[in-house]
Amino acid sequence: MSKMFRTTDMILIAVMLGGAGVTFKLKHDAEDRLAHIRKLEAEIRYEEDTIDLLKADWALLNQPGRLQRLVEAFAEDLALHPVEPRQFASLNDLPVRPFEVDASSVAAIIESSEIDPILTGEVAQ
Repeated sequence: MSKMFRTTDMILIAVMLGGAGVTFKLKHDAEDRLAHIRKLEAEIRYEEDTIDLLKADWALLNQPGRLQRLVEAFAEDLALHPVEPRQFASLNDLPVRPFEVDASSVAAIIESSEIDPILTGEVAQ
């Protein structure tokens, strides 16, 4: 009986060591993933801060007063002139594009669609 007790003890010790090893590995993997998540969160915060900084720079660069000073400073080099109201075209000034209808495509659309006689006012025969 003492020999059986020793064999059982050895098996239980092996199972405990295996369980401890698995527990250690799972804990280590979880800590690695948590560290990776924290690194990604830090990168996201950095990118969000960068976006905020770029938006602030964009707002600063697009201030009308600053742009007006640049236009005045480089007026000769760029040859910029204010837009006159007469430079805009009206709808009547635009050329009319010809409207072409392909009869076969219209017939195919009509045949493929289900026409509701109530909505279209069609008289049933």
